[in-house]
Amino acid sequence: MKFVFLAGGLAGFLLAAAAGLWTGRALDRVLLDAALGCLVGALLFRWFWTVLVRGIRETILHRHAAASATAKPK
Repeated sequence: MKFVFLAGGLAGFLLAAAAGLWTGRALDRVLLDAALGCLVGALLFRWFWTVLVRGIRETILHRHAAASATAKPK
């Protein structure tokens, strides 16, 4: 979870900084926008990770339930 949060922050920072530099903004505004992009990116990656993990968990539970239902009792 920590890795996903850090990766999201890095991705948000780099994306916002690159966009700010590409548009020719002042360096202080670029760094402010990059800091906000870091926060937003980290939160979005964390949300996406929880959605992904929940989906994987539900898939495993459904497969286990289906396997249990089709197993023949002895």
